[in-house]
Amino acid sequence: MTHHDIYEFGLDAGLANFEQLTPLRFIERTAAVYPDALAVVHTGVRRNWAETYDRCRRIASALHKRGIGKNDTVAVLAANIPEMFESHFSVPMTGAVLNAINTRLDAETIAFILGHGEAKVLLVDPEFSEVAEQALKLRVGKDVLVVDILDPSFEGGKRIGELTYEDLLAEGDPNFNWHLPANEWDAISLNYTSGTTGDPKGVVYHHRGAALNAMQHIIAWDMPHHARYLWTLPMFHCNGWCFPWTIAANGGVCVCLRSVRAEPIYQLIRDEKVSHFCGAPIVLNMLTNAADELKDFDHEIKVMTAGAAPPAAVIAAMEAMGVTVTHVYGLTETYGPSVVCEWKDAWDELPPDERSRFKSRQGVKNLTLGELMVADPATLEPVPSDGETIGEIFMRGNIVMKGYLKNPAATAKAFHGGWFASGDLAVMHPDGYIEIKDRSKDIIISGGENISSIEVEDVLYRHPAVLEAAVVARPDEKWGETPCAFVTLKAGRTATEEDIIEFCRANMARYKVPKTIIFTDLPKTSTGKIQKFQLRDRAKSMG
Repeated sequence: MTHHDIYEFGLDAGLANFEQLTPLRFIERTAAVYPDALAVVHTGVRRNWAETYDRCRRIASALHKRGIGKNDTVAVLAANIPEMFESHFSVPMTGAVLNAINTRLDAETIAFILGHGEAKVLLVDPEFSEVAEQALKLRVGKDVLVVDILDPSFEGGKRIGELTYEDLLAEGDPNFNWHLPANEWDAISLNYTSGTTGDPKGVVYHHRGAALNAMQHIIAWDMPHHARYLWTLPMFHCNGWCFPWTIAANGGVCVCLRSVRAEPIYQLIRDEKVSHFCGAPIVLNMLTNAADELKDFDHEIKVMTAGAAPPAAVIAAMEAMGVTVTHVYGLTETYGPSVVCEWKDAWDELPPDERSRFKSRQGVKNLTLGELMVADPATLEPVPSDGETIGEIFMRGNIVMKGYLKNPAATAKAFHGGWFASGDLAVMHPDGYIEIKDRSKDIIISGGENISSIEVEDVLYRHPAVLEAAVVARPDEKWGETPCAFVTLKAGRTATEEDIIEFCRANMARYKVPKTIIFTDLPKTSTGKIQKFQLRDRAKSMG
């Protein structure tokens, strides 16, 4: 044995000293340590951690008995209700993969997701039973076990499934002996990103990344034990930025919320003493512009925001209300937030407008992201840290996705050169903080949701009177950005702005519909390409 082997000889990883990382350990521990601590609040429901863990194991057991196991997909179409939270544990306990579907999508897209992800089970919230039924009809000949979640807080909806969530629960064993993943690289969830072109892409997360990002949130946000977390951020969005697993690790309280409106948010903040919540800048904007009589709270609150870059004015308005803002940045491909605007005490002395300008920068890598750089996309050469030279944001490390489901070409393209290419354009400041300046691929971010301009253009081109169409982002006080369509009509054909908007409403998800239609000739290059930068300038100048 040479000297160089002394730390290898007889020092092997085994059952006693090594296990695969998984967030499933978090709920198991919290249920054992704090069984009586409050875990979930939803209208009439108040459950502790022992009851919540019991329910997760029952559902896992029932799914297991019905043949659901490793690498099977279980889809959920639901608002931020307790059953959606429980799915983040029950589904992976069977070795299966959770696919939380964006509730704002149309039936056609949901049908595509169910088919592409090969879902074997679909759990449906009554609010979305109609769109789910349409989506299932479009998936002819595929056998999906449909389970109705009956939520007493929602009036309406209809039964479309074979059994209810409570029926499924009754089939299960609360002592179900679930297993850790055989490998922490095993898939835990599948999240569809709004594809910038064509069909959405299925981003696959593994247990390791989910556990790591969930834990780092507690540190990045300085979360005390038993934080009271309000679900303003959809759990379908990057698995709620990994926060279902964070709350389990923290022994916190899940304060459920069906609809993101100012009144219920302020009521829950007051009644449940909410300490933390997340949301896109549009949510912050809504809260700052709400009636003053709603803002009746006197305890410390922290908000984490990301999506479109938050306007400094919105941050300043939140902080004026006594809410501390943490700005983060990430993508579906990086388990949600992977970059954080780490705050420095020295900045506290700055005047409020300057402070909020510092806070509106995206920031530095979080504790679990390996590396972050702004570089030339062709050469991968980092840009100078001058706060002026624009490059693309690249990341690498444990909280970058496994890849895109059944799409090796897109995965290879995203991972070109050993980095994940974000598609976002930014500068690097001298202090090592990044700041987004623009988005490549003309993506429009409206209310925190990605809208593909190409997808909207495809629909516009289907209108019988439309000759050409180009869609760009127009700044919007409420939504951050909204789609603005420039349209050229066919000779001899007529259509009004209302006609076009109506046509779009009938053919795409509501949030993607252009808010503005401008009839004009489109500026083109000599090769006939539409010059979108000119249109973007026009849209901006409209205010």
